Amino acid sequence: MTTLQAIILGLIQGLTEFLPISSSAHLILVPVFTGWQDQGVAFDLAVHVGTLLAVVIYFRKDLITIVQDGLLSIARRQQVGQSRLAWAVVLGTIPTGLAGLALMDLVDTTLRSYAVIAITTVVFGLLLGFADLTNKGTRDLSKLRWLDVAVIGVAQALALIPGTSRSGITLTAGLLLGLNRQAAARFSFLLAIPITTLAAAAKISELAQSDIAVDWSLFLIGGFVSFVTAILAIHYFLQWLNRFGMMPYVIYRLILGAVIYFVLVH
Repeated sequence: MTTLQAIILGLIQGLTEFLPISSSAHLILVPVFTGWQDQGVAFDLAVHVGTLLAVVIYFRKDLITIVQDGLLSIARRQQVGQSRLAWAVVLGTIPTGLAGLALMDLVDTTLRSYAVIAITTVVFGLLLGFADLTNKGTRDLSKLRWLDVAVIGVAQALALIPGTSRSGITLTAGLLLGLNRQAAARFSFLLAIPITTLAAAAKISELAQSDIAVDWSLFLIGGFVSFVTAILAIHYFLQWLNRFGMMPYVIYRLILGAVIYFVLVH
């Protein structure tokens, strides 16, 4: 891997991790379209850590409050401040964690096919568009119900399938449940923190059991680029959310799905 490749892959991970267009699909497809060798699990870990740090730092004030209130709610055995949101994030992560443990081998083999990516890119893109067009935007996170948390958590588990998009499917579920765009996006970003941490831990475990040589300089470059790009992606996505909605991402997904099908599948 060259420095230029590390920079490009870091940019792609940072841009796609929190936009509803599937980072896993892009990391799979880039080497295919460019003719590069697959970057491997170790590099994927580096850029995932970069995006994890980005979302933690961007929402650091919210996270401090949420974690403090969650811990206080345990001590006092009652709801404190934003403790309800803290437990919603924990409970919303459980379905994906369990699905990951049960289906990881399937996800890493059969479900990485180009046909699957083409189908999920288009189908879940259309579903995102439908959710956005029909959304009434009547509820914020203060009105988040436990049923909403369960549905969004189960939906997030579908993102184990490449092409689905973790942010895309959680946004879709939130919008279909009646959350406004900002609330759906904020909850999606908060859910990214524990699940990305679990994914990074799984990759570390996989890396520790292998004899893969690690080029730390390229990993640091890729991680740093993904970190900076992800912060910018989160910031501008939230700024432009109410102005542009989800349709630019839906259109992009439809075009990408068509390209994958006609170039790699058909």
